[in-house]
Amino acid sequence: MDTKIIGSKIARVRKEKNISQAQLAEQLFISPQAVGKWERGESVPDIITLNRLAEIMGIDLNYFSENFKSIASSETVPFEPQAKQSYDLSPGKQEKKLSWDMSRGNWLDADFSGLKNLNERFSSSNMQRCKFIGSDMSGLLLKRNNVDHCDFSGSDFTGSDIQSSHLANNSFKNCSLIDAEFYESYASGCDFSGADFTGAQITSGGFEKNNMTDAVLHHTSFTNSQISDIIFEGTLEDCYFENCEFTKVTFQNAILINTFFKCRSLKKIRFIDCQADRITYEFLKNGKADLSGITLLTI
Repeated sequence: MDTKIIGSKIARVRKEKNISQAQLAEQLFISPQAVGKWERGESVPDIITLNRLAEIMGIDLNYFSENFKSIASSETVPFEPQAKQSYDLSPGKQEKKLSWDMSRGNWLDADFSGLKNLNERFSSSNMQRCKFIGSDMSGLLLKRNNVDHCDFSGSDFTGSDIQSSHLANNSFKNCSLIDAEFYESYASGCDFSGADFTGAQITSGGFEKNNMTDAVLHHTSFTNSQISDIIFEGTLEDCYFENCEFTKVTFQNAILINTFFKCRSLKKIRFIDCQADRITYEFLKNGKADLSGITLLTI
């Protein structure tokens, strides 16, 4: 990859969109100095940041490289992952087994619905418009992934670990995200309706424009995260918001029980027809939140 060519393309499209380096950096959650280094050809963004950059600029990812090709096309392609042989050498058995790894791939329009035991087999991959409907993704590690317009409806992400990944416009309807961890990951435009976030942790990332209708929030924590254009409904119990930045966040018809707020400012949160227990009410009051849309729960 020619860093000078990539840098000049970034600079060109940025100027065409009339966006400053500082404005672009803010949307990418990076420093303006990093954007300057890209445009001078001193460094290049990783695939996740490139995809986010393309999304912001309204261009195709192929703009940055003429050699960006898929190993899975939009046509029907047989599922033929590379396999490694292993053997069960326990007494009385010599069964040949195969293990496969699809990490560091570029997957487009593939159907992986119903897969099990994925573990670390999709790390460092670009996945677009793929299907994982009803898959067992418990214990999954996604690290440095770009996941765009994929369908995970009804899948089990229990205990999964999503690190430094970009999730955009995906469907997580009715998924189990119990004890899942999102670390330094960015989720935007995703449908989490009916998803179970019990025990989930969202840390040092972005969470915006996601559908949270009927989502279960119990022992769920948001730490050092940017939360924007979100509506929280239903019951939030034993939840945790610390050092988060809120923009256009609304709690509507929500019941807040033992929910901790420790953030620099809560003034950008709206509460509509909400109820809160005494301790949650005091947390919000201490953060200068507008309490006009909250009534105290009577226990």
